[in-house]
Amino acid sequence: MLKTSVSRRAVLGTGLAGVSMLAMPSMLRAQDKSLKVGVYGGYFKDSFDKHIFPEFTKATGIAVESVAEPTGEAWLVQLEQAARAGQAPADVSMISQVAMLKGQTTELWAPLDAAKLKNMANLKETFINKYPDGRIAGIGAVSWYITLVTNTDVFKEAPTSWQALWDPANADKLGLLALVSNSFLLEVTAKSFMGGTNALDTEEGILKAFEKLAEVKPNVRLWYRDEAQFEQSLKSGEIPMGQYYHDVTGLAAADGNPVRSTFPKEGGILDSGSWAVSRASQKGEEAHVFIDYMSQPAVQATLSRKVGTSPTVKRELLDLTPEEFAAVSSDIDPVIPRYDLYQTKSDWLNQKWTELIVG
Repeated sequence: MLKTSVSRRAVLGTGLAGVSMLAMPSMLRAQDKSLKVGVYGGYFKDSFDKHIFPEFTKATGIAVESVAEPTGEAWLVQLEQAARAGQAPADVSMISQVAMLKGQTTELWAPLDAAKLKNMANLKETFINKYPDGRIAGIGAVSWYITLVTNTDVFKEAPTSWQALWDPANADKLGLLALVSNSFLLEVTAKSFMGGTNALDTEEGILKAFEKLAEVKPNVRLWYRDEAQFEQSLKSGEIPMGQYYHDVTGLAAADGNPVRSTFPKEGGILDSGSWAVSRASQKGEEAHVFIDYMSQPAVQATLSRKVGTSPTVKRELLDLTPEEFAAVSSDIDPVIPRYDLYQTKSDWLNQKWTELIVG
C-alpha cells in the first residue's frame, strides 16, 4: 500500500511521463497546472481568450481552458447536476448574483480562503459574496451598468432622472427590458419615488412599487428580450428612450450613432458577475491563484479597456483616466438590485409582473 499522497493513476502514468518530462518541462508544467474557467459565450469569451487568459498563463504557468457558459440559470443547473456526480464542467465560473444565492442553498460553491486572496482587499465590499455564516462564496469578477439612454436627434438635452420614464411627454417612446429579474425596474421605482430599495422589504412595499411602475405603461413602445432589436430602434430614433447597457451604448456612440447613455441622479443600475468555484473541482489551489490574479487593479483596468466592463476594485486604486472610467462606470451611488427577492419571491414577482406590468 502506498503511504504517500501520490495517486495510483499518477504512479501508473510515470512510466510514460518520465521520458518526456526531460524534453518538455515547460509544456508539462502548464498541462500539469491547468484550470477550466466558465465565462459567458460570444464576444465576452473571445475578449477573455484574447486579452486576459494568455497573460494569466504567462504570469502563473497555469493553462486555462475557457468554457462558454449559457447566460441565465441553465449553467447553474448543469454545475449542480455535475457536482452531484462529482464532476466539474468548469472549476471556476462567472456566476450571476441570483444564481450565486441559489447555489449557496445547496452548498454548490466551495468556500474561498481569504488568506490566499491578498487582492480581495482591493474590492468594494459589495463584490464579496458570503454564505449566511460568513464563509466566502464568491468574488466580484466584472460589473456593468444599465442606464437611461436616449437618441440625441430626438432628445437634444439629456434627461437627468429615471423619473423621465414616467413623463407623459414620453408616451410611446420607451424601450424597457421585459423581465422583472433583469430590468430591475422595481428597484428604480423604489429609489426614484420611495426613498430607496428598502421600500421593497415587505410585500406591501413591493405592491406599491408595482402600482407606481404600472403608470409607465402608456410610455412603453417595446418590452424587449432581444437587445439588438432595441439597439436598432434607439439608433434610428424609432424608440428614442429607454434602459440599456452603458458600455454598449458608448460603443454605438463612438461608431457615430446619435445615442447617449446617462447616469441619472438616482444612479445607474449596477449588475455584476462573480467568480465561484464548484465544490466538485479538484483545482482549489489554481482557482485561488486565478481569482486573486483577477482581483488586481491592473487586471480590472485591462478588463475596462478591452472588454468594456466596470471595475470591481476601488476607484482610487485604478490607473484609468477620468474618460476611461466614465466610459464604463460612474461615481454616482448606484441602484443595487435586490437579488434576494428574485431568489425568495421569484414566482410571485413573475406573476405580478405579468398581471400588472407587461400583461
